[in-house]
Amino acid sequence: MSVMIPKDYVSPLDLRRTQVAIKKVKDFFERDLAIQLNLTRVSAPLFVGRSSGLNDDLNGVERPVSFDVPGESDTYEVVHSLAKWKRYALRQYGFSAGEGLYTDMNAIRRDEARDNLHSLFVDQWDWERIITREERNEQGLHNMVRRVYRALRHTARYVDEDYEFGAPMLPEEITFLDAEALRQKYPDLTPKEREYRACREYGAVFLQGIGGALGDGKAHDGRAPDYDDWTLNGDILVYYPVLDTALELSSMGIRVDEEAMRRQLRLAGCTERERLPFHAALLRGELPLTVGGGIGQSRMCMFFLRKAHVGEVQSSLWSTEDRAACRAVGIALL
Repeated sequence: MSVMIPKDYVSPLDLRRTQVAIKKVKDFFERDLAIQLNLTRVSAPLFVGRSSGLNDDLNGVERPVSFDVPGESDTYEVVHSLAKWKRYALRQYGFSAGEGLYTDMNAIRRDEARDNLHSLFVDQWDWERIITREERNEQGLHNMVRRVYRALRHTARYVDEDYEFGAPMLPEEITFLDAEALRQKYPDLTPKEREYRACREYGAVFLQGIGGALGDGKAHDGRAPDYDDWTLNGDILVYYPVLDTALELSSMGIRVDEEAMRRQLRLAGCTERERLPFHAALLRGELPLTVGGGIGQSRMCMFFLRKAHVGEVQSSLWSTEDRAACRAVGIALL
């Protein structure tokens, strides 16, 4: 059994009220995020051609769901995320520096290990904003993180006022931590254990520097080499008392420029990607400099509505054993 049942857990909302609350939370956060980051909503693809190089392999090992299309020579893949596609879209729509887009991204991640927090189905807001060369630094990254966190705080206040769940779970400010500094502080702990310690201490953190090797020669976590700059990215993590765990609400970062792309492809041993259409266009300087990220919709609703399992806010595939265990304690998985 992969599910963890919190002691004495009772959902604060029944099934029907939960569905109403999900809509309210999503609508409020989406509007506030667009205001904070100056974003326009656009439509996005569910699948892309394999030869385009647009799909993301996330940690570098996940297998996409793929299929053939009659009359087409390419193989098509259900997206893992839209990090690379969004840079094309920003150019296509004619956005300028200080402007950006967001979209509802739905994906299937077939290799995800299912548990209280993880599902095969992914639903998130994918956003991307054009930046100037002068903004492509740590200060610029932290500015964007604070704007996203402000939208999260506003949503928390809205939910708490409407449902009176009790004490707010988000501190007023987010704390910025470096992955290498955290490793040095807790050298004997695993990356996930370090995240837990940091979230317990600060409540909400932005853990920076994901993908590149740390002082021990290991990355804090995997990141594909061709979208985030590993020195200017990170995760928004919060402490979640319902499960007594660190919970990732968003992964975001300043994207690779030509120099970072070449360096990271070389480190990852996949320089052959430079010939793919997306990568070649970026290396020719044809795509804008950007910052962007993904914010999990179901994960965020789970957090704000105090749910013990993501399946309480999202319909997906759960094992018979997990469904039975949840049903036995009154947890209804969709």
